[in-house]
Amino acid sequence: MKPLDGIRLIDLTHMLAGPHCTMMLTDLGAEAIMIEPPGRGAATRALYANTPDGNIDGVGANILTQSRGKKSVTLDLKAPAGLELFYALVQTADVVVNNFSPGVTERLKIDYAALSKVNPRIITCSITGFGLTGPHRDRAAFDMVAQAYSGGMSITGDPKGEPMRAGLPFGDMVGGLHGVIGVLAALQARQLSGQGQDVDISMLDGQLSMWNHIATYYFLSGVQQPHMGNEHFLHMPYGVYKARDMYIAIATVTDAQHRSVVEVLDNPRLLDEQTSLNRQWRVSHRDEMNALIRAEVAKWNAHDLLAALQPLGVPCAPVNSMQQAMEDPQGLSRRMVVEQTFHGRTFKMLGNPIKLCGTPCEDFGPSPMLGEHTREVLRELLGKTDAELDDYAARGVI
Repeated sequence: MKPLDGIRLIDLTHMLAGPHCTMMLTDLGAEAIMIEPPGRGAATRALYANTPDGNIDGVGANILTQSRGKKSVTLDLKAPAGLELFYALVQTADVVVNNFSPGVTERLKIDYAALSKVNPRIITCSITGFGLTGPHRDRAAFDMVAQAYSGGMSITGDPKGEPMRAGLPFGDMVGGLHGVIGVLAALQARQLSGQGQDVDISMLDGQLSMWNHIATYYFLSGVQQPHMGNEHFLHMPYGVYKARDMYIAIATVTDAQHRSVVEVLDNPRLLDEQTSLNRQWRVSHRDEMNALIRAEVAKWNAHDLLAALQPLGVPCAPVNSMQQAMEDPQGLSRRMVVEQTFHGRTFKMLGNPIKLCGTPCEDFGPSPMLGEHTREVLRELLGKTDAELDDYAARGVI
């Protein structure tokens, strides 16, 4: 049993933010039915499809990951018969998720206003760049646009260089995760009211929310956080330092942690009582202190220095490569890397970060081929006969 067993999800998503949302809901046990255009399928199917080593039998890494455990149904929503079949599926469903541009669901007559007439308990979720309301709702947006518009890029990267997006697609991923949270909240609200509702998720809103307490500080003081790269405007030492063999991260936030760092580095110039016990002094003499720390860290092998700092409670870590992160025993022990089989080939993908002791969500079904479950779903859920399905296929509806 999984926590969302019994919840049926209709997945109209593509690319990254929407599919990440529905992947997480599927991981948690929802029955996900992907609705894809006949012939070409969702736009995501083209990603990595022709990239050497990035696909299995033409199914790319995006689909292999984001569509795990889902069913694929091909359906032409622009055809009256296709829309009729879609409405019939909605009557059996709990949730419909899309990440179309604003206005698309209204034009297709699959927005919340239309679907709630078909099923008053339906929950719809739209994930868009700027949300369904506001003066910029119609602007095109991908991950980088959300990162840039939110201001997050203004404090990311080398202070002497140009603004930098985060290496991981936080705009998309945070939007997807907020979609999961919104759907779960709406499901709980439906338990109380019996009514469905629309969940409006903006990638920009998600990026703005990540400012959190830093925004409150700005509203109180009028002071914007400076562009500091890996350093922190309130704490020191806090940054990335190069050991003999690799970079390490040290992130102290207390005087005691700082004292532990300088005692391990064993430089008398760092052991001054003033620098050990006065964070403000350290911050105001950041360049001088960092020069000393960098010189000392450069004398160590990373493993030896981290081994000396960790028992003292100093927050620190190696700056791992992707390979090192994927092979690290901590993540492996928590099944954050799992094996999957597709068309006879076994490969690895990331696991589910949500760990529930009573209803674990550690197993994942395979990714579907385009339209693999069309006849099964329409037969089992809507009672369509083989003759009817043949007719739909002949007309290009499925």
